[in-house]
Amino acid sequence: MTEPNPHNNVSNPSPWIERFADCIPRGGKVLDLACGGGRHGRYFLRLGHDTVFVDKNTAALDDLVAHEHAEIVETDLETDIGWPLGRRSFDAVIVANYLWRPILPNIVAAIAPGGLLLYETFALGNEAFGRPRNPDFLLRPGELLDTVRGRLDVLAYEQIYQDVPSPRVIQHIAARRPL
Repeated sequence: MTEPNPHNNVSNPSPWIERFADCIPRGGKVLDLACGGGRHGRYFLRLGHDTVFVDKNTAALDDLVAHEHAEIVETDLETDIGWPLGRRSFDAVIVANYLWRPILPNIVAAIAPGGLLLYETFALGNEAFGRPRNPDFLLRPGELLDTVRGRLDVLAYEQIYQDVPSPRVIQHIAARRPL
């Protein structure tokens, strides 16, 4: 039996992401990193934000190619050389259900002054419930806090067990770069 992947549902943004969406400046530029089908980027497009979608396979975003407020970047964040966005900065960086530790410093650096990081992904303990099970792809306790310490101001943070949409252990963080 295949485990459902809520990341593939392009119509439902994460409640964590929705909770902090109003903290992003109106018309601000949003980065949806490792976006999959683009559920969060699509949400921010609907809210009127210019949105950059990044993923190694962008076929699920073909309907957005001509959208005047969408930019699609196809790159493998884990194997392509270098950070694909150079020194660009964003009013919000959104990461959900993805972890590649070598780019964590680039993610934090991509947040503009006053900008927001909204990150949520699986944490240690999740291996009891399903994928991912590999500790290379599971956050250690407090790891997102450590990632932003001294760089961003934490607005909210949790490491929790959730049973909806399926049993899992996750960490979330909402953090802002000081002006």
